[in-house]
Amino acid sequence: MTTIDTRARQAVKAMATLTYKPGKPIKDVQRRYKLSSVIKLASNENALGPSPKAVAALRKTTGQLHRYPDAACAELKAKLAKRLKVNASQIAVGNGSDELLVLALRAFVEPGDEVVVAEPTFLIYALQARASGAKVMRVPLNNLRYDLPLMRAVVSKHTKLVFIANPDNPTGSYVTKRELEEFLRGLPEQVVVVVDEAYYEFVDAKDYPQTVSYVNRAPVIVTRSFSKAYGLAGLRIGYCIARPSLIAALEAVREPFNVNRLAQDAAVAALDDRAFLERTRRMIRQGRAYLGLELAQLGLRVVPSVANFLLVELGPKASQAAQALLRRGVIVREMSAWKLDGFVRVTIGTMPENRRFIQALKEVVG
Repeated sequence: MTTIDTRARQAVKAMATLTYKPGKPIKDVQRRYKLSSVIKLASNENALGPSPKAVAALRKTTGQLHRYPDAACAELKAKLAKRLKVNASQIAVGNGSDELLVLALRAFVEPGDEVVVAEPTFLIYALQARASGAKVMRVPLNNLRYDLPLMRAVVSKHTKLVFIANPDNPTGSYVTKRELEEFLRGLPEQVVVVVDEAYYEFVDAKDYPQTVSYVNRAPVIVTRSFSKAYGLAGLRIGYCIARPSLIAALEAVREPFNVNRLAQDAAVAALDDRAFLERTRRMIRQGRAYLGLELAQLGLRVVPSVANFLLVELGPKASQAAQALLRRGVIVREMSAWKLDGFVRVTIGTMPENRRFIQALKEVVG
């Protein structure tokens, strides 16, 4: 790794060993292990591919690439507003929902302010909070679930942002409606709560909170993604919902033309592809049940998940097992970077992919 230049900000220099490492690309694994067929179950992508309606929209858009995109994302905002029953002024669109998380830090956090995160959870929260110069208050999970009472206890007069992943990545667990409402009740006025719902479309639980209904009565920013359920991870597009004053703060620090034209048109079309979305949900429900049963029969602990992935405990040799799976053409995510030693995270794929993973895992763990 190249050493960070000494002229960088102190907060940036402190991040030299904290970079986010994405899942291994399929082509790299094919080349390294001389494999003709590799399946990737590491990055929680949609195994069905992108929405067909989105692909059709992309073909139409390619002839317009010499024009700048709509900086306001007006068509997408209008469609989302109608779907969510909010005003377009309550929506911001980003280069993936990750960008919106960073914009929230840029808009609301001064150096030295406190940002509350769970540990472990999505790594970007703490990494980007550190980069902004914030003091990161880490609250451990309780039985691999968010401990909102403990997170509420560490909120102070210096707290500006709280990040809540719901469902959580990497555990797949979720915060209930009652837990979230109790957490929001009586928060200090300066606190903004960012609820990251990247896996929202996969949740069937009846006690899961419909957080959009909170945005008019609490300082809540709800972020969602087109990367997962809609299969548009390669285009990088997400959105958030909040009260207009919070959206205005995000828009003030947003770069112009932050969302490319292809992504905007694909997302507009994907919202109309209800058949593809339902097909994706069915695939996840079926695969989640199948993998849960097969992993249990192998005597492995599986964390209950409402998302499109499972967190699986393989024990002390999890890292070696992940490498052995790689050699068999199956990419999963080894979780030591999340301080979850002994665990791997497995994306739910198509049924042939799920069966291939189970067969390879049986060979590896005996």
